[in-house]
Amino acid sequence: MKLPSMLRLASPLSRLVFAGLILLICWLAFSPHPPKSANLGWDKANHASAFMTLMLCAAWAWPQRLLWAVPGLVAYGGFIEIVQSFIPERDGEWLDLFADSVGIAIGLALVHLARRLLHRRFTMQR
Repeated sequence: MKLPSMLRLASPLSRLVFAGLILLICWLAFSPHPPKSANLGWDKANHASAFMTLMLCAAWAWPQRLLWAVPGLVAYGGFIEIVQSFIPERDGEWLDLFADSVGIAIGLALVHLARRLLHRRFTMQR
């Protein structure tokens, strides 16, 4: 089974989507009043889901460099918290960085699970 070119790993689209997510998360993190529609109801769930999504997208964009994405995304989360500490009405919190890291770990686990399932599916078809 061949994937459509836009869904193949490391496509230009995957990297564009990743860059767009980085910019969107920056906007949400740095705006004094982010839209309520972007809120899951608990700040830590917002952080975890955002960074899980970034990890999944990083796996799509750079499948061979996945482990390099982990420290890069943690550093990005730290950068957000540092910048937020200088924004009125926003706070930089260590627990937010922890929630980011939990999201990264969940994303990494999902990628590992998906790879195992896909490997099993494609090796059984042969």
